[in-house]
Amino acid sequence: MADSEAIFRVGMGKIFALEKDLEVVAQTDTLAQTLSAVTNTPAEVVLFEAGLSSNPPEAVSDVIRRAQPDTKVIVVAHHTGEEETVEYLRRGVRGILTRSVSPDLLVRCVRKVAAGETWLDNQGVNWVIEAYRTQAEHGITPKQQLRLSEKEMLIIGGVTQGLKNKDIALEVGTTEQVVKNYLRKIYDKLGVSDRLELALYSMHRRLLDSYVPPPGRDARSLPPLSGAGTDPHIAPADTVPWHNGATKKQ
Repeated sequence: MADSEAIFRVGMGKIFALEKDLEVVAQTDTLAQTLSAVTNTPAEVVLFEAGLSSNPPEAVSDVIRRAQPDTKVIVVAHHTGEEETVEYLRRGVRGILTRSVSPDLLVRCVRKVAAGETWLDNQGVNWVIEAYRTQAEHGITPKQQLRLSEKEMLIIGGVTQGLKNKDIALEVGTTEQVVKNYLRKIYDKLGVSDRLELALYSMHRRLLDSYVPPPGRDARSLPPLSGAGTDPHIAPADTVPWHNGATKKQ
């Protein structure tokens, strides 16, 4: 937990203390302390107060670069607008909360993000979709899409299914590091910044619809673009996932 207000850290600590599956492994109140903590202390999730820096998006990037490979960052802010929300996600943030969040939603958010999902409220979801539509209007041409190799298509399929890099590596028959290298190339080719944008791009452009895997390739390698387990799954704060990957209001 990285937060400048001791009373907020104490409050969150008491909330998490009631949950058997959640443990606070470090607390910091400055950006410098936070960078040191994420470098030296393994953690699944970092709750990062946007107010710890005068440039929160850049600070988030520093935290993500210093953190352990599987660490996920949730930004906690008094308020986030459209530009801030989209920028945070492009920099790798996996969840955004307001400081007025209820204890129940705080715990749910941490669990969802730790499980690999993305947590946004309904307004944030709309902003991300609109940003993607704007990007798609100025996106790549069909000719550029044809430059994707078979392995790149398989990796995109794994991302749309919600597989982690190590699972994609098993499906494709390569190493986790090679998958990471391919993902960077795919991001550059398609003009996206992260897995969330890649999944949205793939679904919007139906990137996998016309792809036919070579003979003998397990059909699981190219999953449908929607369904249970799809990730990044945007879990709005007042919705719960349906069995088919959709959401409904509570």
